[in-house]
Amino acid sequence: MISITVTALVFGVVFLAELPDKTALAGLVLGTRYRASYVFAGVAAAFLLHVVLAVAAGSVLTLLPRQIVHALTGVLFLGGAAMLLLKEDEDDEEVRRPADQSFWKVAGTGFMLILVAEFGDLTQIMTANLAARYDDPVSVGLGAVLGLWVVAGLGIVGGKALMRRVPLRLITRVAALLMLALGVWSLYEAVTG
Repeated sequence: MISITVTALVFGVVFLAELPDKTALAGLVLGTRYRASYVFAGVAAAFLLHVVLAVAAGSVLTLLPRQIVHALTGVLFLGGAAMLLLKEDEDDEEVRRPADQSFWKVAGTGFMLILVAEFGDLTQIMTANLAARYDDPVSVGLGAVLGLWVVAGLGIVGGKALMRRVPLRLITRVAALLMLALGVWSLYEAVTG
């Protein structure tokens, strides 16, 4: 059974953490050059693969004693919050244009770009942490993949408008604050549990 609360929490955390990420900007660049539906198909498939891997890794962590899992996830959430706050602006990488605009070329370009750029990324690590914390792989996976897909869609279709209206610094700070709160809560549960 799917927990709406866990799904919504994971969606919010992953959505906010992914917005300032360079992959959202890569989706924006691809979306301005190619057919948006083709780009989204490739990007969405890559994010789905990353979430499956992250949830599987997080599910393995649930085999550890509860206090150790809470302590580990707390430290990782605090590290993620620090990474968001200390992250320097990175130069956007030049995206090579495929020779043709076919579905497979464009979707393949989006898939490979996200597959490589997101491997071991903060949101993948966060998804594994959340899967370990809540021991609800379906709800965590659903929330994470929906959060990533919404960010990808926003980046592909309307990234420029969103970034003009909502300062990137604010998005980053809200995501870091949520991760900080989750980290402190997890450490509290590790000590008192």
